[in-house]
Amino acid sequence: MKKFLLFALSVFTLSTSAFAWKLLPFTVSIDDNKSAGHDGTRDLVDPPTVYIEDYALTFETNHPDYVLNIKDATGAVIYTTTVYSAMTLVTLPSTLSGDYEIELVYGYWLFTGIISL
Repeated sequence: MKKFLLFALSVFTLSTSAFAWKLLPFTVSIDDNKSAGHDGTRDLVDPPTVYIEDYALTFETNHPDYVLNIKDATGAVIYTTTVYSAMTLVTLPSTLSGDYEIELVYGYWLFTGIISL
């Protein structure tokens, strides 16, 4: 009976922590400032798969390099970093609090969304 209760508690703990990760929805657009230098194709690309929990962003594996920008309500970049293709975890500064725009830049593609920290 103890083993069953321990197993049930473990499953509950794992399942509730798995649901804490939230998928970030992104809109896709083209950076007009960079579009003149592209290769001529504007085939649609899929937005990246990124999850957030607290201050941690988890990227799916095998993604391209991104420039990550966090912008405040005025549109000013308050945090920026490069997310290299080998990285799957990025921790944002814990000094951030509130709603922000998240922007991932890949070439002339822009992926934007909103995060709450």
